[in-house]
Amino acid sequence: MKTQKTDRPAVRGAQKQATGAAQAAASIAPEIRPGQSIELLKELHILTVEGKLNQDSRRKLKQVYHLYQFIEKLLLELPASEGGITLADHGAGKSYLGFILYDLFFKAQTAGHLGGHIYGIETRPELVQKSRELAAKLGFARMSFLNLSVAESAQSSELPAHIDVVTALHACDTATDDAMAFGLQKNAQFMVLVPCCQAEVARCLSQHKALSLSRTPLAELWRHPLHTREMGSQITNVLRCLYLEARGYQVTVTELVGWEHSMKNELIIARRTGRPNRAAGLRLRALLQEFGLNSLLDTRFTLPADNALDNETVA
Repeated sequence: MKTQKTDRPAVRGAQKQATGAAQAAASIAPEIRPGQSIELLKELHILTVEGKLNQDSRRKLKQVYHLYQFIEKLLLELPASEGGITLADHGAGKSYLGFILYDLFFKAQTAGHLGGHIYGIETRPELVQKSRELAAKLGFARMSFLNLSVAESAQSSELPAHIDVVTALHACDTATDDAMAFGLQKNAQFMVLVPCCQAEVARCLSQHKALSLSRTPLAELWRHPLHTREMGSQITNVLRCLYLEARGYQVTVTELVGWEHSMKNELIIARRTGRPNRAAGLRLRALLQEFGLNSLLDTRFTLPADNALDNETVA
C-alpha cells in the first residue's frame, strides 16, 4: 500500500509534466501533433532550444506530418503479428520521417504485439551515426540505421526477409526504383514513394532524340533540353506506376503538399493485391517502345515472359 501511494503521485506528476510540455509547445507552435516529443523536435532542429518554430522548419514539419498521415492509415490496416510491423525508410537522410513515425506510432505499440521495427537506410555514414546516437538518447530501441545504398540493402542480412512498409522520401533518381525493387523482393504490403530527380529516362531520351524526331512528331515534346528533363520526370513516374500495377499492386497518385512548399511533390502509394495486372504490363511495354526506352526492360522494369506483347492489342 505504501508503494502505491508513492507510485501514483509520481505517475500523475509525469503525466502532468508531459501534458504541460505539450501544451506549452502547442502555444508556440500549434502545428505540433498531440503526443509529439518536444525533445525529439529540438534534437532534429525543427524546434529551437526555446521551443520556437521558424518558417523553414514549419514547412519541413508540415511536409513530414502530411506524409505521416498517409502512412499512419496504412499501418493501422496491417494485421497484428508476433514480430510487429516492419518498416524500411530508404534514403533516410537525417531520418525526420523515421523518428516521427516511431515517436507518434511505433513507440506506443507493445513489443510483443505490434512493437515492430523501423530500419533507416542511408549512404552517408555521418548521418547514420548521428541517427544511431539520437535513437539511443531518446530510448527508441526498435530503430536500426544501416550505412547502405538502397540497392545494397536488398542483399543485406541486417534486414529481415519480409518488410511490411517501404518508404522513400525524395530518394534521388534511380534510388526510388531501387526502393521499389526492394519492396517487391520483400513482399511489402505497402510502398510510399516521393520520387526526386528522375534523370535516367531523360538521359535515354536525349541519347535517341535525333532518331525519335525523325520517327514521330511526339518527339517534339522533348526536343528542347528543359522539356527533355520535364518529360523524363513525367514518363518515369508513369512507368513506375504501370510497373507496380503489373507486379501486383494497386496504385494511387496524389500530391504530398502544396506546390508552394516543394516542386518534388508527387506521392505514389502502392498497395499489394497479389494479383499481377497483365494489361498494365502490356501498356508499360508499349510506352517503352513508343519512347525508345526498350533497354529499361532489362534493368528497371523487368516483367514475366507472359507480359510480352506477342501481337496482342493493349487494352
